[in-house]
Amino acid sequence: MRIAITADPLIPVPPINYGGIERIIDFLIKGLVNQGHEVVLVAHPDSEVNAQLIPYKNTEGILGHVRNMLTIAKLKTFKPDVIHSFSRLAYLMPFMFSNVPKLMSYQREPTTSQIIKAMKLAKSNSLSFTGCSAYISNQIKPFASAYTIYNGVDLSIYEASTVFIKDNPLVFLGRIEPIKGTHLAIETAIKSNRKLIIAGNIPNEYQSYFDSQILPKLNNQIIYLGSVNDEQKNKLLRNSSALLMPILWNEPFGIVMAEAMACGTPIIGFNRGALPEVINDKVGFICSNIEEMINAIDNLQYINRSAVREHCEHNFGSEVIVNNYINLYQKLKLK
Repeated sequence: MRIAITADPLIPVPPINYGGIERIIDFLIKGLVNQGHEVVLVAHPDSEVNAQLIPYKNTEGILGHVRNMLTIAKLKTFKPDVIHSFSRLAYLMPFMFSNVPKLMSYQREPTTSQIIKAMKLAKSNSLSFTGCSAYISNQIKPFASAYTIYNGVDLSIYEASTVFIKDNPLVFLGRIEPIKGTHLAIETAIKSNRKLIIAGNIPNEYQSYFDSQILPKLNNQIIYLGSVNDEQKNKLLRNSSALLMPILWNEPFGIVMAEAMACGTPIIGFNRGALPEVINDKVGFICSNIEEMINAIDNLQYINRSAVREHCEHNFGSEVIVNNYINLYQKLKLK
């Protein structure tokens, strides 16, 4: 097949540090090319992929969005069998009246009003959607064809540690902001008398949250590393006893869960969003409050870390995800 993929314009593929979706696009392109498909990517000009790259020119303001749409319109010369968008739904506008199958992947809460408008504009049976979890795709299904294809990880990047070591630290890995529950991870670690290592970027709008609720708690027990790259992330997760996810929002998926499981690391998280789809009692603990998280920490020795890695391999490995997308592309071509 001839497959065109569009990414958001702000982060290169693959990313250096932050950029979970860009990592998925990277392994998807590698997998497609390895299976003999012809791929073109529209993405940040610093992207480095084993496929033809069409770089965005300008991303600022309304004019930037118009230029991005015009850049994507260049795909017409490629004559794709399928256009797969990980960028904005509006960027598909140059192809809305075309018979070319279009697939929009949502990694976040969908805006149903935009989906309804797009479905009215799109050529009949030409526009479909995926959600990175059933939690997301089920919100789309009342208005359009939607499928669940989970996020995943390139397993070759991650080395699992299959031995439980009680004194290994807990880890929090993700953006430092209130809905991610960084402050609750700290409270859980303090109350359970465990070491906690925090890693992740601080968005500018949440610097005051970090300064007021995180920074004062940092010491020899609670440590903040900043942003980490893949190598650092692998080492951090592999040498931790569990990943804490005391989320205060409906997490669409959270790629860090797949990354942790690839390292054999159990997950302890709140019952929100896609978390109960991703983990079960063999690979982690689904909790309702801090007290339940503390109890889960006391029972980590009962989790088989080899089984955690296997759960990731069977459900969230890059080969599984790539094949799921290929099967869907072929289905959309036959519509």
